[in-house]
Amino acid sequence: MTLLDSLFELMEEKNASDLHVSAGSPPYLRVDGDLVVVGSIAIDGVQLKRDIDELLSEKQKEGFKRSGALDFALDFKSRRYRCNLFSHLKGIALAARAIPTNIQSIDQLGLPPVLKKIAMVRSGLILVTGVTGSGKSTTLAAMLDHINTHRREHVITIEDPIEFIHNDKKCLINQRELGTHTLSFSNALREALREDPDVILVGEMRDLDTISLALRAAATGHLVFSTLHTMGTVNTVNRIINVFPPEEQNHIRALLADVISAVISQVLLRRARGVGRVAAMSIMVATPAVRNLIRRGQAHQIPGTVMDNGKERGMQTLRSAIQDLIRKREVSEEEGLSYMSLEDMGGYSPDGTE
Repeated sequence: MTLLDSLFELMEEKNASDLHVSAGSPPYLRVDGDLVVVGSIAIDGVQLKRDIDELLSEKQKEGFKRSGALDFALDFKSRRYRCNLFSHLKGIALAARAIPTNIQSIDQLGLPPVLKKIAMVRSGLILVTGVTGSGKSTTLAAMLDHINTHRREHVITIEDPIEFIHNDKKCLINQRELGTHTLSFSNALREALREDPDVILVGEMRDLDTISLALRAAATGHLVFSTLHTMGTVNTVNRIINVFPPEEQNHIRALLADVISAVISQVLLRRARGVGRVAAMSIMVATPAVRNLIRRGQAHQIPGTVMDNGKERGMQTLRSAIQDLIRKREVSEEEGLSYMSLEDMGGYSPDGTE
């Protein structure tokens, strides 16, 4: 058994979300949001490279050698991991995030029921946003599984790498991975528009080309899901519009107002009792009032004038969601307050990480 094998087993035993293995340092696990060191012995860089080489194909080794970083997925026993391999001052390092093999439903995850209604819209753009490690992929997987359970459609996912594996239920689902099945998100999106999809999932809207194509796909009658590393409706809308040159922003603002269906922003908070974390969500559902504010460049008014009064439609601000968790004693007041203003901070967590 290699060092990595034993660490993956320990990760499963401790129910850790992430593993960090870095040459010159001891291993670390992330448990309930905190990094916990494993032992005190620094990892030998030569041994680490040897272990990792056994996991990679020749193509992956070439890609890592060329760029100094590599994203890939790994299956170990009952779990799947999203991995990033990178070079640093002391050698190489691996960050691995656990992905459950079984996709949990919206109900099983305890997510707001309105997500079922949002998932069932026929066209438009649905964005799930939040900082790294906030559970965006898990929420997206649950929403996609809801479609797979209740609709008969063609779903194409474009991921880097493929995380949750969806088996066909009522839908035909084709999952594509960057570097393996396609060159880029934008290339795969262009191809997807010729592949008769009903639903397209874009793992991340990283650049202008991908964002532009995602908006176009939503405008032509497709349902498009994607993620952004933003927090809250205002920051998300501004991020999308500001990617474009100034002379195009009025057009993009109008297009986004037409196609946006929902913006879901989330964080994970430590439970007050027991172990694990619970999601707190800001949920914006596109109403005529929301679309009008986006079109007029007044997205900053959405949380105050629309979302606070849109509870009957399932809308809620992050602040109200956290206050509800505190009232139910699911999270401590101290924990909740530390995240309360995250929606207004441009998407940065209390420790300063994006």
